[in-house]
Parts: sequence; C-alpha cells; structure tokens
Amino acid sequence: MKDFEQLNGLALAYIGDAIYEVYIREYLLNQGKTRPNQLHHTATKYVSAKAQAKLMQAMLDAELLTEKEVDFYRRGRNSKSHTSAKNADILTYRISTGFEALMGYLYLTKQIERMEELIQWCIRKTGGES
Repeated sequence: MKDFEQLNGLALAYIGDAIYEVYIREYLLNQGKTRPNQLHHTATKYVSAKAQAKLMQAMLDAELLTEKEVDFYRRGRNSKSHTSAKNADILTYRISTGFEALMGYLYLTKQIERMEELIQWCIRKTGGES
C-alpha cells in the first residue's frame, strides 16, 4: 500500500475532486432531482471552483480544520498546475484545488467519517445560501 500522505497536492486533488462530486451527486439524487440539466445546474453550486473556494474559506474562517488538514489544503493550494479553470481566476482555482486535495487526503487515508462530516457541513452551508 502506498503512503498516501506523501502524494503531491495535485494527485490528492485529482481523487478528491471525484470523491466530492460523487457525494454531491448522490445528495442531489436523494433530494429528488433527476433531470440531467437540473442536476448539472444544481451541482455547480457545490462543485465549481468558485463554490469550493468559498466553502474552503468558510471552513478556515470557522476554524473547522485540524492543523494537519490545513497543511494538506495548503499542499493542494500551493501546487503548480499547468491547467487553469475555465470560469475562475487563478487564486480561486488554487483554493479550490486545495479543497479537493483535502478531500483526497481524507479519503485516501481512510478518514471517511471526517470527510463525510466536512462534506455534510459544505452541503448545509451551500444549501443555506442558495
């Protein structure tokens, strides 16, 4: 088994992006949203770079994260990517990459309960602001 704590931020963000999106898709289906266009439009409120950056900043402001979780967020945020978001500025994109890296770190290190706790917080935070 690989020591996932040694992965670079972009590798963590790669898996974190997918995991977070699956949780959001499942949540939306459980909410009764079934039309593809409706699903995509609503999911964007949760999974876009802008939404993730806003959620990440809210988690930091609320001091929800442990020191180690903040370190993994920073690892993702500070990673040098050769791509950029289509609909976000570079700072927003980097913060969202940090958010995804944090989710990837929690998932790969089997901290599923903690990851789900943070995802549920994000869902509540986003749902309360829609």
